[in-house]
Amino acid sequence: MNLLEVKHLTKTFDNKKILDDVNLVIPDGKIIGLLGKNGAGKSTLIKSINDLLTIDEGEILFKGKKLGVYSKENISYLPERTYLDKGMKVSEVIDYFSEFYKDFDKERAYRLLKDLKLDADKRIVKMSKGMQEKLQLILVMSRDADLYVLDEPLSGVDPATRDYILDTILSNFKEGASIIISTHLITDIERILDEVIFIDEGKIVLNSSADELRNKEKSSIDEIFRRIFKC
Repeated sequence: MNLLEVKHLTKTFDNKKILDDVNLVIPDGKIIGLLGKNGAGKSTLIKSINDLLTIDEGEILFKGKKLGVYSKENISYLPERTYLDKGMKVSEVIDYFSEFYKDFDKERAYRLLKDLKLDADKRIVKMSKGMQEKLQLILVMSRDADLYVLDEPLSGVDPATRDYILDTILSNFKEGASIIISTHLITDIERILDEVIFIDEGKIVLNSSADELRNKEKSSIDEIFRRIFKC
């Protein structure tokens, strides 16, 4: 059984198809890059996978079941925008997540706080955008989920910190789980990807093993992306 299946998914906003007959299979134990230009449909697909949008046509199955309580309990989602209550302290947010999610590892969260040099007693309102994004990533990666879905996890992080963040992701997800990373920073994440999905105008235009694609095209994933999309 596949971890996630997206079948003939279509979503329309204001008479425009944002997703157009999207079909995907996400297996266990893979790190997958969801790559596309702004407005290509990446965030709409991610929100659909996390059951945050009503789809117009098609279906999404998580471990063979329709999305619902079970999928929410087993998919850990990092949205593109900060959603935390800025009046709370970091420690209070960790306590909240620990109570809300049965699979939340509080000890891991505090270890990651220390690794990423974040103060547990600090209020979120006093933190920079980059610090808030690090905190959100810690919260997501401290769950023992079957699927981690990360929407632009590096966008607010300075270049010097990106490799450290990627190593944090690599060393803190459950064995056998999969990760979907949506990003425009392809060069930064390319080294960790097992598979890549290119999306354009709501359609999947390429779905391949990262190594096979690099060997076939004799180019990096970033170079292939720029060639296909004429960046």
